[in-house]
Amino acid sequence: MLILLAFIIVFHITSAALLFISTIDNAWWVGDNFSTDVWSMCATNTSTCMAITDQFTEYQSIQAVQATMILSTIFCCVAFLVFILQLFRLKQGERFVLTSIIQLLSCLCVMIAASIYTDRHEELHKSNEYRIEVSKGQYGYSFVLAWIAFAFTLISGVMYLVLRKRK
Repeated sequence: MLILLAFIIVFHITSAALLFISTIDNAWWVGDNFSTDVWSMCATNTSTCMAITDQFTEYQSIQAVQATMILSTIFCCVAFLVFILQLFRLKQGERFVLTSIIQLLSCLCVMIAASIYTDRHEELHKSNEYRIEVSKGQYGYSFVLAWIAFAFTLISGVMYLVLRKRK
């Protein structure tokens, strides 16, 4: 039982780490001489970064992605704290339903963020406010990590729903 508990904790911490990396790192959309994320665009040849502000045409979409990624990370961290509390507070045989609900909310938020970015990426990168041409890029590893984090949070949310507290 201790091995299963250790696996669950490591799996949850991995999910949180994936969410933090995908939210913070500058690699949602990459090209030969640039990388961009939901916060800024950086030119790799000149090492300059430009914040994405409300002057961009699709700024509302970027704000939705920012907000849902932050919410997803917060929900994942809160779910971990609730799980630790429920380890000590639940009676034997009860399920970790509250932890599961919070983790599934995290899953929903990261899915919404990645889906919005997937749907709006063409319009996001055609903006004239960029100093360099960014429409010829491709999805970066932060975007991929966001989708992997979706799968991890979904699996852990279902795992918490099925899991019963044992002695």
